[in-house]
Amino acid sequence: MTASLPSHADIEAAAHTVYQDFAATPQYRWGLLSERLGAECWLKHENHTPVGAFKIRGGLTYFAQLAARNALPQEVVSATRGNHGQSIAWAARRHGVRCTIVVPHGNSVEKNAAMRALGANLIEHGDDFQAAREHAIALAAERGAHMVPSYHTDLVRGVATYWWEFLRAVPRMDVAYVPIGMGSGACAAIAAKLALQHPVRIVGVVSSHATTYRDSLAAGRVVEAPVSTRIADGLAVRQADAGALAVLQQHLDRIVTVDDAAIGEAMRLLFTDTHNTAEGAGAAALAAALQDRATLRGQVVGLPLTGGNVDADAFARVLQGGDH
Repeated sequence: MTASLPSHADIEAAAHTVYQDFAATPQYRWGLLSERLGAECWLKHENHTPVGAFKIRGGLTYFAQLAARNALPQEVVSATRGNHGQSIAWAARRHGVRCTIVVPHGNSVEKNAAMRALGANLIEHGDDFQAAREHAIALAAERGAHMVPSYHTDLVRGVATYWWEFLRAVPRMDVAYVPIGMGSGACAAIAAKLALQHPVRIVGVVSSHATTYRDSLAAGRVVEAPVSTRIADGLAVRQADAGALAVLQQHLDRIVTVDDAAIGEAMRLLFTDTHNTAEGAGAAALAAALQDRATLRGQVVGLPLTGGNVDADAFARVLQGGDH
């Protein structure tokens, strides 16, 4: 087991924590998606969690680990484009901890509203996630609050529970595609694969308009890259996390890039074929699989619908054929 990843026992314990708040999410084999790919296509519905995205699992286990160490703070601060922030706000509320979340200007209106509804004090700062993150770190230091990072082993521990569910449900899975934002999802997939000794190949997916992980994997070190995606805010990361990068370098099968147009098309197909709403990052795995379909024929393919939190007006534009 890679030292920086949770073990099988860690993931099982995390599942016990997660299931106190909600049940395992479903995974279905969708016929129309399978026809499109020429492969047996399974979709993991992380859009069905109480915050509409997989991140809640990480927040719950991060706070559970703080509680286990008798280290719960009075206040936490974190930065997000939305789903991580909802996760932290949910878990902070559960443990009676004050929560401040920093988002960049122009962030999703509906994600912002959801975080406020969970009790978060929301601050808008900067033009992108990295600027919001740097402000959050400074704010936490100034207030003496606990800064919750976007990538941490205790977050991965919880996120791995959805891959643990998925891989046990589909033992014949040949390949899984996983979008990479800050890296907890992809590292969690690797952790579950290793814990279960599952033969699945893990393929990372990044936006061609936010390539820090692709560039960093190629260079063998963190390489900052500009962000210009208009549709996949969950992938809109300017600077890879060094800890996540180390795990991905060792265990990721390969990486695929998808542009906004491909993600928009995948969002439309997920709606027409399954009648589920996917945000941009939530559709990235399908976009990548469609790009690879010539090599997937006859295989068993696993795709996470990682989140469905897209603003109504943005989703309407996508359904009408726009990519943003």
